Parts: sequence; structure tokens; C-alpha cells
Amino acid sequence: MTVRHMTVGLLACGTAIGLAWPATAQESFSLDPVMLGQSKREVRTDTAISETVVDEDEIEDRQATTIAELVDSVPGVSLINGNTPQGSGINIRGFGANSTNGSDQKVAIQVDGASVGSEELYRIGTQLFTDPALYKQVTVIRGTAGTFEYGSGIIGGLIRLDTKDASDFTGGEPGFKLRQTLQYGTNGDAWASSTIFAWQPDENLEFLGNYTYRSQGVQKDGGGNGIGSDGFDLPSWILKGKYTFGEAREHYVKLSYSDTSSDQKDVPYDTFGAVGDSFGNVDRKMRSKTAVMEYGFNPAGNDLINLTATLSYAEQKIDQDYVPGSSSCETTFCGIPFPPGGFAATNADHRYETTKLTVKNQALFATGQLGHDLRLGVEYIRKERLDAASAPGGTDKRWAVFAVDDMSFGGLTLTPALRYETQDIGGDSYADYDNDALMGGLSARYAFGNGWAVFGSAAYTENLPIIDDLGTPAYMTRSEKARTYELGFSYDRGTVFADGDDLALKLTAYHTTVWDITSYTTDMMVPITDARIKGLELEAAYSLPSGHYVDLNADIARGEITTPGVPDDWEGTPADQIRVTLGRKWGETLDLSWEVAHAAEMNRSAKPSGSNTVHNLRATWRPQDGVFKGTEIRAGIENAFDLDYTPHLATRPAPGRTLKLTLARTF
Repeated sequence: MTVRHMTVGLLACGTAIGLAWPATAQESFSLDPVMLGQSKREVRTDTAISETVVDEDEIEDRQATTIAELVDSVPGVSLINGNTPQGSGINIRGFGANSTNGSDQKVAIQVDGASVGSEELYRIGTQLFTDPALYKQVTVIRGTAGTFEYGSGIIGGLIRLDTKDASDFTGGEPGFKLRQTLQYGTNGDAWASSTIFAWQPDENLEFLGNYTYRSQGVQKDGGGNGIGSDGFDLPSWILKGKYTFGEAREHYVKLSYSDTSSDQKDVPYDTFGAVGDSFGNVDRKMRSKTAVMEYGFNPAGNDLINLTATLSYAEQKIDQDYVPGSSSCETTFCGIPFPPGGFAATNADHRYETTKLTVKNQALFATGQLGHDLRLGVEYIRKERLDAASAPGGTDKRWAVFAVDDMSFGGLTLTPALRYETQDIGGDSYADYDNDALMGGLSARYAFGNGWAVFGSAAYTENLPIIDDLGTPAYMTRSEKARTYELGFSYDRGTVFADGDDLALKLTAYHTTVWDITSYTTDMMVPITDARIKGLELEAAYSLPSGHYVDLNADIARGEITTPGVPDDWEGTPADQIRVTLGRKWGETLDLSWEVAHAAEMNRSAKPSGSNTVHNLRATWRPQDGVFKGTEIRAGIENAFDLDYTPHLATRPAPGRTLKLTLARTF
């Protein structure tokens, strides 16, 4: 069955379900032409960028344990594990995490504009140690186009997380709100408590405090076997304030500080679980802190000035102590003597600090018949990394300027983007190097006025040398380079199959070529210098006035190593996937949905995997009046048929059947 025929069949199925359910539960609603209010998730048909937004309703509906679990339903996104903060990572379009390093610079992650994560950190996983309860929105940009005002070297994509504000609960009016959330999951005896205090003394001042504690034991896979040997406890909290001032309230200052920590005893150093006990166990303490201060100035009646200045500081700290006697290679490994006390990398403390200042202005103006939405900015970035065994320390200082202009004329929108970045990188034990790069792209979209639109983009970026490679001088003057082309079409229109329905879909084809690679090798440690990956991504959403909806997304990718003499499949190539959600909403009161996610067998990959089909059921009940007004009850069954499988690219089996229950109340 082709994707087109599958889509039509599901739409017909959704219509049939609508005829079967009671008409008394139907109610009218209005839909924005781009934002599908009745579907689980909007389809961004108004842009040439491959962008997906997971809003607060979906964040809460998914009852995710980790940030990774919030984005795994986005086409093109795959998880390296993902059900724990440790030993997991995010892969977008074949780049990012792998089974050795939890992250690389080809996928960027930002929290309220602050750059978080790390350089390549050996066998510990991503450093996105934070809790989903702190956030109201997650935006995923796939590919390079659309990322130049956020950073350089972004090949796979960008994940932007926005924390909650007090006004999200007070509605912008003076007053005090308290929200308490309790969550329980049967697999691994997981539980979480999140408490939010929101206070607005007046319309110009607001404060928010959020404390979340999450605990999870060892989960079991579909075969009843334990996944790994340890669970986790993850306390997280955030304090946030905003002050708006000026005669026309044209100024604001916003401050936030978030903190997440984890303390584990006698746990495997290799959080991916890929090499047995060769590295032994460690006592590991982790702490992630992010502070952001933002000033904004948007004078009334002046479209040329909308200025923001954002100063951020992000720190990830990992302290590790080797547990004597825990390694099967206490003194030797492959015949190589170890220092006393075990493998040196396990007895190491890591610290990553990123300070960033971004000043950006948005100007809206016209030149003749051409409208402009111009963003100009300058950015200073300073990264510091503590010197540790297997992790060279040093400082990476960068200056960047960027310009992005959405130029519109009738149904045509052209967006040229440029970014120029300079770098001064070095360390106490290493030489200093200076590098620079000019990168940019052009995207175009044409809307025909009948719901159809076509779009395309071409983008070039460079990933400047990283602190991790300071010990390899040949890499310190060579940037990784990538070029990505995208082409696609979208459709967004109402009254397609029935009166008052709404259909939105977006199909994107992409082709990415990467060369001068410095960060990947084959299993035989042969350097990989060139690669390419191409794919097709589909997003679709259909809704009826009765409240029935169908959401669909799918992606197909093929990647290959093109290094001369090293022909092979690209290890990070994701599995072909399709995800379908059938649901029904009764206004804001009740939402029932059934999600089916299928991943195809991957024999062409460097790491083959079998196919799997997983079913997830979700229900949300939010009474709109009476004694239970302000109460929300959510129930979900993940992996409903207890399938025993290991997702493609993962190093651990997926959790088996899990029942999740959440009770939330806003006072």
C-alpha cells in the first residue's frame, strides 16, 4: 500500500467512526487555517522549514518520563534508548546520538535560548538531564534550513524547549494559582510529583516556582526481563520571574534559573549497556543548571524595533568514582595496562559551561510591493570544558553575526539566511587555533491560494572544530561541512471530504551531503570522511466538527558512507516508520486516542533490526464545571500488547506494557 492510499484509507476510517458515535456529543468549533485545534498536533503548512511543535496539551497527554520521549513521535527523530535520562540520546535525520556518544554538535538543544548538552561525551549519553514537567512547548526543526539564527553546524536538526510562565496559569491577571500533579507508572514502579506556584501581584509582575521529583526503578521489557540494572531519582526545580514596564509596557525583563540533579551508586560506567562490565561500575553524581536573563524592547507603533538581548549560562557537571573490583578488566584491557584503580575514564569528573549572549532585532517593513520580516543579530559564545581522562579540556570562544529575512510578495515567500562565525579554541595543555566560517541558505515557498503550496530550500553549514579534538591537531583546522536540499508540497483546506472538516498535510524530501567529517569512524576504527543521507517525511492531520481526528506522520531514510574505499551503510540511519493516531475529542472535556507506531525491518543499515508495531492508548478527562472543575485525569497504556523488541539504533530493549495514571488539579 502506498503512503497516499494509506492516508486516504485512514481518512475514510476516521469518517466512518464519526458516523458511528453519538451525534449528541457533537459540538461546533472554529479552526485556524494553519493550527488544527481538533487534532493532536498542528501541521506547519505555512512555512518551508521542516518544523514540528509539541505543545503543552500534548506534553501532558503523553505523560513522558524524559525529554526524549516528547519528541520521538516527530518524523525523522529516533531515540538511542530514551526511557531514562542516562544512557539515552536523540538522533535526527541520522545525526546526533549513537551507541558510543550521547550527543554531538550536529543536533543542537536549547532551553529558553540557552545552549545545553555537551561536546562528545564517551558512553554516558546525552546531558539533557531535565524533566518534561518544566516545559510548555518543544519545537523541533529538522535539517539545516531555519537554524542559522540559532547556531552553526546544525545538520540533523534543532530542539528548542520553552519553560512555563506564571501567566500561563494566571491568564495574565493578578492573582495566585497552585497546580499539583501526581503521576504513577506500573513498569518500574515509577512515580512523579510536580508542584507549581504562580503569582501575579499585578499585571506587570509575575513569578513562578516549580518543583518536580521523579523516581523510577528498573523497568522490564516485553519478555519480563529487567532493562539495565538501575533506576533513577531526578529532582528538578525552576524559579522564574518577569517584569514589564514603560508607559506603553514596551519593556520587559525576564529571569529564570533551573536545576536538575541525580545521584547514583554503584552503577555501570557504560550507561548504554553495550560492552558488559569491561568498564566496571562508578558512583556518579550529575547536576545540570541553566540561568537565563532576557531583556525585551518593543515600542508601540514602531515595527522596525523588536529587540531582545538574552544572556544565558548552562552548566552540566558529572562526578564519577570508580568502584574497585567491579570491572572484569581491572588491570588490563585488550592487553593494554591500566593505571591503578581501573580504567582511567571511569575515574573522571566532567564539567561543561556555556555562556552565551544573543542580541537580536526583528524589523517589519516594506520596500515597494515586497514585505520584509528581517531578523538581525550578534552572538557571543564561550564554552569551557574541564580536562578529564578521555575528555580533553579547553575553551572555545566564538563571535557570530546572522541575518534572516522573510521576503513576501503575494503568494511567494523567499527567505535568505546568512551566518558568519569566528572561533578561538585551545587549552592549557594544547595549542590555540583560530577558525571562521560563512554559511547560509535560501528557502522559498509559493502558496497558490487554493490550499496548495510548494516549497524548497538549499542550505550550507559548517561544524567548527570542537574541544574534544584538541588532542588531534589535524582536526583543529578542519571544519565538518554539510549541504542539504529540501523540496516538497503542502495542502491545508477545510470542507474536503465533509462539511466543516479540515485537512492539512506536508510532504518533504531531503538530501544531505557531509564531507570533511572528523567525528565518526567505522567499527574497525577507520575514519569516515564523507557521507550522504536522503529521505522523505510526511505529516498529516484531519479533523471533523464532531471532534474525531486522524493524525499521521511517516519517514523513510537511506544513508551511506561515501568515503573512498569505505563503502557501507550509514550507522545512524533511522528505521522507516509510520505513526497513526485515531481519536475523538468532546470539546475541552474528554480526549480519547489510539496511537499505532510501526517501524520497518532495517536490513540495509550497518546495524540491522527487526520490525515492530507498538500500540499506545491515551485518555484525558478535564471537567469544565462543577466540583471537579480544574481537575485533570489522564490514563495511558504504552506498548499495550507487551511487545518484546529493541528499537532500531537502541542498545537496550524497549519497556514492556506500562500503565500510566496522572492526576492534576489547579487551585
